[in-house]
Amino acid sequence: MFYVKNVPGWERALRVLMGLMALGFAAMHWGQPLAMGAGIMGAMLAMSGLFGFCPMCALVGRKLDKGA
Repeated sequence: MFYVKNVPGWERALRVLMGLMALGFAAMHWGQPLAMGAGIMGAMLAMSGLFGFCPMCALVGRKLDKGA
């Protein structure tokens, strides 16, 4: 594995859910300027939820607490 997971399980589920909702919004409003941004944001949220790794969290030094 090339990365260390830095997103806890409850947040992963929330990211996947919110990502799918944003992708659904983008699909329903295709052709409008806001839809492209919502689609990109939704894809990034869903991917970070599926993989359990968030690059922005890694940049600020967030680590998963293994003891909890």
